[in-house]
Amino acid sequence: MKKKDLEKFEKLLLAKRAELLEELGLLKKSGLNSTIKEASGEISSYSTHMADQGTDSFEREKAFQLASKSGRFLHHIDEALRRVKDKTYGKCQECGKQISPTRLEAVPHARLCIACKEKEELKKATQPR
Repeated sequence: MKKKDLEKFEKLLLAKRAELLEELGLLKKSGLNSTIKEASGEISSYSTHMADQGTDSFEREKAFQLASKSGRFLHHIDEALRRVKDKTYGKCQECGKQISPTRLEAVPHARLCIACKEKEELKKATQPR
């Protein structure tokens, strides 16, 4: 891959990374690191209604899952940035062929070409659970 292309994808990856870090910061500010009691602002240890407790728990679980997904995505972006530095970015880690620029623009952290990704997904789908 040409140096100009590597720089373009590095900028794209860094922008995605900054977005994720901002999103994770907002999740942290929203009370993900506080207890349910602290997040709800309740003074007593009893909520006014059980339904409120359920809603609070649901919202915290949803925020936790989003943070977990964002954390995994951040890892994939960091790995792609490492490949940019190593000058291995854009090569399929399975077959070694060049990943199409169209795919890299759509999924800048892609580590596999379309053909190898399809094989991987098919293998996952056919494995017993």
